[in-house]
Amino acid sequence: QVQPVESGGGLVQPGGSLRLSCVASGSIFSSNAVGWYRQAPGKGRELVATITAGGSRNYANYADSVKGRFTISRDNAKNTVYLQMNSLKVEDTAAYYCNTPPVVQWRWGQGTQVTVSS
Repeated sequence: QVQPVESGGGLVQPGGSLRLSCVASGSIFSSNAVGWYRQAPGKGRELVATITAGGSRNYANYADSVKGRFTISRDNAKNTVYLQMNSLKVEDTAAYYCNTPPVVQWRWGQGTQVTVSS
């Protein structure tokens, strides 16, 4: 079973930017839609961005809370999905994970922590 590896998190001030990466090895990577989820302390896991399966064009969807600030993209040759996060807010603080929406098919990775604080 695929287990992704997330990276790129860190501590950033409000208004700052980070780019997260999710590497998920497996020959079927390009055939999966992929999403970024986040989980803040004491809260449930939230799907914030999705990108359709590999092809000539990819389509993205975003939660209202991140629309206009986050951008999801993928590089199938590298089995990698990215999440560019701009204009970060304190409420974006969470552990970020990638997996396959709407039905989770991969093991959950360890995630990458994003902390937005002044």
